Amino acid sequence: MLNKMSGKNESKFWVRNSITIKFIIVGLMILALLIPAGMIKNLIHERNVLRNSVISEVSYKWGNPQTIAGPIITIPYKLYYKKDKEIVEEIRYAHFLPEDLNIEGKLNPEIRYRGIYKVIVYNTNLSFRGTFNKPDFSNWKIPESDIMWEDATLAIRIPDMRGIKEGIKVKWNKDEYDVNPGINNYNYTGVSTNIDFNDSESFEFQFNLNINGSESLNFIPVGKETNIEINSDWADPSFDGSFLPYHREITENGFNAKWKVLHLNRPYPQKWMGNTYSIDDSMFGVKLLLPVDHYQKSLRSVKYAIMFIGLTFLIFFFTEILNKKRIHPIQYLLVGLGLSIFYTLLVSLSEQISFNLAYLIASFSIITLITAYSYSMLKNKKLTAIVALVLIVLYVFLFTILQLQDYSLLFGSIGLFIALAIVMYLSRKVDWYSNLNGDNSSDIVS
Repeated sequence: MLNKMSGKNESKFWVRNSITIKFIIVGLMILALLIPAGMIKNLIHERNVLRNSVISEVSYKWGNPQTIAGPIITIPYKLYYKKDKEIVEEIRYAHFLPEDLNIEGKLNPEIRYRGIYKVIVYNTNLSFRGTFNKPDFSNWKIPESDIMWEDATLAIRIPDMRGIKEGIKVKWNKDEYDVNPGINNYNYTGVSTNIDFNDSESFEFQFNLNINGSESLNFIPVGKETNIEINSDWADPSFDGSFLPYHREITENGFNAKWKVLHLNRPYPQKWMGNTYSIDDSMFGVKLLLPVDHYQKSLRSVKYAIMFIGLTFLIFFFTEILNKKRIHPIQYLLVGLGLSIFYTLLVSLSEQISFNLAYLIASFSIITLITAYSYSMLKNKKLTAIVALVLIVLYVFLFTILQLQDYSLLFGSIGLFIALAIVMYLSRKVDWYSNLNGDNSSDIVS
């Protein structure tokens, strides 16, 4: 009986004091703390979705992102073919693009607020001018009598018509036309007008477009040579799409960008019949960025949660081994929860103030909390100072990674390598088969 009791006590003592068992318990707690880290990721995603819904709501009322395409001439013609021994007449459409297209404009951005969220909107005044050659059907062998010149239209594609702020008048050589909403034979929104062709072989056009939009302004290069110049006082542009500007100047006072696109750069010709080609893939333009996307940075920071928790736990674990200080698993858990709360503080604060200031406040709060709690556990100023120093290094390291977007992977990999090397160095003389107490089993932190 005594032997059985003695065996049970020895097993209980081994489980309670085994370094290996404690290491396994710490590892399991690190994995368990990934659950709140995952919940924080979901929280950031939900807040980002809410922000995007607010942007969509404001943009819907002001004007959505605009992609301007045009002007394009569309001319109907008659096609005759035989069907069931009868001659059938069908109306089809041919489309013609300008020889040259020049667009100049001033982009005037504004920031609108809805609650705690910011939305970028803009108003722009665009000047369009260029020339068309007289449409030529000879390559298609369509008789002149079958071309419906009187129904020819000039169309301008505008995706969100609510953004139009002033009437549009198209100057066509010496004539001037008012446009009307709607585009014939197109599943697109926009404006169009009937135009007349006289004996001229070339036609000049000019019109202005005053339009509201949000986030981005894009164009489709319909000219045989398309030249676009955009000026703005927004200092954080992003140039997107199929073509980048050949000249761009970005300062703290705004930007100036110029594009030049030839018809040889696009996958469609200057004229075609029916719906043979789609011109949307050649879209390009500028996107107005907010200086800081704090949700993206917060989400990136959460990805390093396991590193923070793991390295902090290893500090306490080696404190137990090397300094014979016993730390209860519940105390590990409380420290891990404190590290997790950092991310909720960061997200909530960054919604109200700048991300950098939010990071400073959140990290200072958590470092102070864990340092004070560590002193209550360890009762040793030197060990507590080491814990505080390591936490400061970790949070500075994370902040640096968040700022270095292009080199974050390289910097993070080097940091993890150094951390692993330090752990391997500290554990080089650890007897993993010994117990936590060694010769002193009474030094337990409660």
